Amino acid sequence: MAKGQIYKIHSDFYYVDDGVNTYECKIREVLKKQHEKILVGDFAEFENGVITKIIPRKNYISRPSVANIDQIIIVSALKEPDLDLHQLNRYIALAKYYKIPPVLCFNKEDLKWDRKLGEKIKKIYTGYHIVFTSATEHKGIKSFERLLEGKTSVLCGNSGVGKSSLVNSVNPNLNLRTQKVSEKTQRGTHTTRHCEIIKINGKSRIVDTPGFSNIRFDFIMPADVDLLFDDISIYRSGCKYSDCLHINEDNCNVLANIDKIDSSRYESYLAFVAEAKEYKERVKYEGRKEEQSKKVVHNKDIAKISDKKRESARNTLRQKIYKDIEDE
Repeated sequence: MAKGQIYKIHSDFYYVDDGVNTYECKIREVLKKQHEKILVGDFAEFENGVITKIIPRKNYISRPSVANIDQIIIVSALKEPDLDLHQLNRYIALAKYYKIPPVLCFNKEDLKWDRKLGEKIKKIYTGYHIVFTSATEHKGIKSFERLLEGKTSVLCGNSGVGKSSLVNSVNPNLNLRTQKVSEKTQRGTHTTRHCEIIKINGKSRIVDTPGFSNIRFDFIMPADVDLLFDDISIYRSGCKYSDCLHINEDNCNVLANIDKIDSSRYESYLAFVAEAKEYKERVKYEGRKEEQSKKVVHNKDIAKISDKKRESARNTLRQKIYKDIEDE
């Protein structure tokens, strides 16, 4: 049985790299019945062009769907488009939620931008790995390349910040498509249509994605949002209430230390709490239990019949028994 990593999914075909060769595969029928969610980045066992097993992943991101990532490199533009700290905080919080180390890359250093902004960035994001680059003038590219060394990295950031240009600077032979920023909207256009793992060199890989669209924190409880902010969560243990939201509660240790938290970070926190409240209301009266689609029998994954289908089968069996009795 061969093993490899799925580097691309197109239609019903899964392209697997075993480190030497690539293979076009289909998935085993039992995996379909189990509704096994297979992602780019998953390691799999395969034989004769058929994927038979998905090896448990160490981590994943749901949108875009990709697994087994070493780091998330968040690319922001210092200019064109203007630096968006709120969106940057979203990406950092998302990486924190999925427990994947983030790296902050600030691109387009060649443009005219306020140099005081650089000091502000370093002050706000103390403790994060930060690199400044210019893809057009090849500044900081060696530092960027060292970040990728021996890792599988996901690049994220707003459209037009230069993600593809940075990768092309490291390896021009890749020739990833790029798009200029609109002068009117100050936004770029996504040029990537699907997730794919691309080899930068023998040791480094990046995941080319169609973008992290519509990131909202409407999937966690409000009291957990502060855990996504290291500069806020360090004060939470001193709050009077364990479920303190750090907004207007009495004896809130975060509010007592609010002068030590950058205003842009706290504003992002409040926005994410508001989104989390939507989630809390939505699940308040809903059951969240999900039935498993497979079970393990004698160390083998077996497709599990749902309770609904099982009951339907029982009804059919009862009808047959009643009919047999009537015939007798």
